[in-house]
Amino acid sequence: MTDYPPPPPQSPPPPQQPYGAQPMTQSDERMWAMLAHLGIILFGFLPPLIIWLVFRERSAFIDDQGKEALNFSILVTIAQIVSAILWIVLIGILLSFVVGIAALILCIMAGLAANRGESYRYPFNWRIVK
Repeated sequence: MTDYPPPPPQSPPPPQQPYGAQPMTQSDERMWAMLAHLGIILFGFLPPLIIWLVFRERSAFIDDQGKEALNFSILVTIAQIVSAILWIVLIGILLSFVVGIAALILCIMAGLAANRGESYRYPFNWRIVK
């Protein structure tokens, strides 16, 4: 029988930090908050929902602005559904146009404010997610 040398001692693995433990830089916070607001224009409620769920524990600013954008996108989605139903009586055509233009303008204003690092509050919003 041959004796093999003992295996070298192994050092313990480095401690793992939980995923959300590292704080974000201010530029990253501003970028993700801006994308949460501007994403509403093209993709509805999905961008603010995803950004808020992923980054809410890493940044108080993204938590605040993500909730604001998510609540506004839910309100816009409800308004679009109501206006689609009202197309039957033709008032929905005008209402769809008004909702779309208002959402576009307000989301751009919110995105610019978030990019400057300012908390933005939509002039009308239904705060469902708190």
